[in-house]
Amino acid sequence: MNASDGQPRSLLEGSRALRGAFAVGLLVAAALAIVLLFLLTQATGNRELYERNYGRLFVLNMVVGGVLLAVILWVAWRLISRLRRGRFGSRLLIKLAAIFALVGFVPGLLIYVVSYQFVSRSIESWFDVKVEGALDAGLSLGRATLDTLASDFAGKTRAAAAQLAETPDASAGLTLERLRDQLGATDLVLWNASGQMIASAGQSRFQLTPERPPPQQLRNARTQRSLAVIEGLDDPGLMAISNARIKALALVPQPSWGLLAETRFLQATQGIPPALVANAIAVQEANREYQERALARQGLRRMYIGTLTLSLFLAVFGAILLAVVLGNQLARPLLMLAAGVREVAAGDLSPKPALQGKDELGGLTRSFADMTHQLADARAAVEKSMEEVNAARARLQTILDNLTAGVIVLDAEGRIQDTNPGATRILRAPLAAREGRKLAEIEGLEAFGAAVQQRFDDYLNDRSQSNLGHWQDSFELTAGPATGGPANSVTLVARGAEMPGDARLLVFDDISEIVSAQRAQAWGEVARRLAHEIKNPLTPIQLSAERLEKKLTGKLEEPERAVLAKSVHTIVDQVDAMKRLVNEFRDYARLPAAELKPVDLNALVQDVLHLYAREGDAASASQVPVRADLDTRCPPVLGDAQQLRQVIHNLLQNAQDATEGRPVREVLIRTQWSEPAHRVRLVVQDSGIGFPEHILKRAFEPYVTTKPKGTGLGLAVVKKIADEHGARIDLKNRTDNGVVQGAQVSLSFAVAS
Repeated sequence: MNASDGQPRSLLEGSRALRGAFAVGLLVAAALAIVLLFLLTQATGNRELYERNYGRLFVLNMVVGGVLLAVILWVAWRLISRLRRGRFGSRLLIKLAAIFALVGFVPGLLIYVVSYQFVSRSIESWFDVKVEGALDAGLSLGRATLDTLASDFAGKTRAAAAQLAETPDASAGLTLERLRDQLGATDLVLWNASGQMIASAGQSRFQLTPERPPPQQLRNARTQRSLAVIEGLDDPGLMAISNARIKALALVPQPSWGLLAETRFLQATQGIPPALVANAIAVQEANREYQERALARQGLRRMYIGTLTLSLFLAVFGAILLAVVLGNQLARPLLMLAAGVREVAAGDLSPKPALQGKDELGGLTRSFADMTHQLADARAAVEKSMEEVNAARARLQTILDNLTAGVIVLDAEGRIQDTNPGATRILRAPLAAREGRKLAEIEGLEAFGAAVQQRFDDYLNDRSQSNLGHWQDSFELTAGPATGGPANSVTLVARGAEMPGDARLLVFDDISEIVSAQRAQAWGEVARRLAHEIKNPLTPIQLSAERLEKKLTGKLEEPERAVLAKSVHTIVDQVDAMKRLVNEFRDYARLPAAELKPVDLNALVQDVLHLYAREGDAASASQVPVRADLDTRCPPVLGDAQQLRQVIHNLLQNAQDATEGRPVREVLIRTQWSEPAHRVRLVVQDSGIGFPEHILKRAFEPYVTTKPKGTGLGLAVVKKIADEHGARIDLKNRTDNGVVQGAQVSLSFAVAS
């Protein structure tokens, strides 16, 4: 899963976290509920335990309630924070959580209210007046029964004591055995006034130190003649049933024959029936517990209500956790689908997560993931096809961009639809910026555009007869004025063809260099023949004229001699001029091949300028000055130093000749280093009248000149040397607000690597 699956991944991680939180919370809640229920049960069944642990139970209830409330608030805060952050699906989760929480809270609240009322009324009903009266009556009945038994046993003991009045101490033991059987007592003891045992019958015979009656009982028995005491009822549990007994103490009457006889007491012990003891103890315990609970019923009520409240918190907590988990279980597939749909709508067809469940929502996520995968495969196939088409188009565009020929696509009305850089370079017009306009409406190309449109019309009209798939023709036009560049005559050979969609393809090439080379070759051949055919007869003509002057000088009169001298001088001067012309043609035709070596162009310019400075010292004040502006950053160029010196000399000489007689008399020679183009440029500017339009188009052809006495070979030689050096040469007039300010010739040389 990539980065684009961040939101589905967060949903999965969030669901795992919520499930973990729900499981932990459920276990904690269940454990706390069991512990508190156990403590509550123990406390309600044991008043002492309840009173002893009430504070702890209360604190524990508050802590558990606070923890549950904190968890509920934390869950609510998480949901609200998700909503505020704009997390996708937050509203749905909150809605589902609210629904489930409401479903769990409302029944819990109803049960809580009912239970609260039930507990309150039940606790109050436990302590009803009738119940309390019944317990008091039962307790009184038990006491009355025991008192009756004790009184009856005390009377019987007093009667038995009367039978011992005439019995001496020595024979008292046998009498006690008989009396024990009559009374049904478990033990009889005869005590004297000082608490000493005289005789006994029953269990006391086997005791070394029988329990003596307290002195208070002896005094009471002396005054009341008899008394009975119930013992053992306060012993715990089963011991009270087995140890419960009635002890009766009676005064033995004094014998009539012994006035000074010692006072004696008869103590009789009889067990109480166990059933009666058990019932009495039960009634007593019930009454005691009833009174204790009656005193602690407010605390018990608070305990039950606190337990109910805690149970409500547990129910609400469980309902909210269940709501979040179940809501997340229901919303997670929908949120995954919604997030996936948004990503697909945004163009992201990366693999989407799917649930592995067997229900319909899980199947829906798997189907959506499969659909996304199929869409991704289809888009990959389309993209691959588009890449192939774009690659083919790029290859075609690369071919068109690197063609030396110009290519223009026109519509049926001659509007430009597409061009390549070659067309802009050849026509020297920004054709790419003129798309949508007619070719005949572009400045400088009006005649060319009209001729091309006419040629297409003729071709389409005659196509059925000629059976040709294209037409071909040559055009002569002046390129450059529209862009402010040098106006040069350009010879084009163009071919036109029809394209699908009623479009027209125009392919053309600049053959000006070929034509110029052919003309240069032709002029070279002419120069070679002229040098050969004309130079040979010039020397005999000059010698013959000089010989005639020498032979006839002394034989003619003064007037005829002057005419002869003037004619011979004219013949010699013209022959010299013809020789110079022939030598120039010979030099143009026999220009040697350039030997390209690294040359410092600045040093070469300065060397030539030294010659002009020396010439200026000896010349008149009318000599045109030459100013140099040399770029010190210029690296060495590839060139032939001798031929480049000739180029500089020819350009400076032409510039001085053009500036002669002008108000501003200055010639500027400048070098420039173009780092982006990696070339060095040599520029020569004059302040003359510039070149006429018809001369500007053919300035580099031999015998094309504006000088009255010029041969027109200067720029032709410069052009030929520039071609030998692979340099680009440009010629243009310098203008200021449409006024010609002079001419400029520039050459661009490649630097030495």
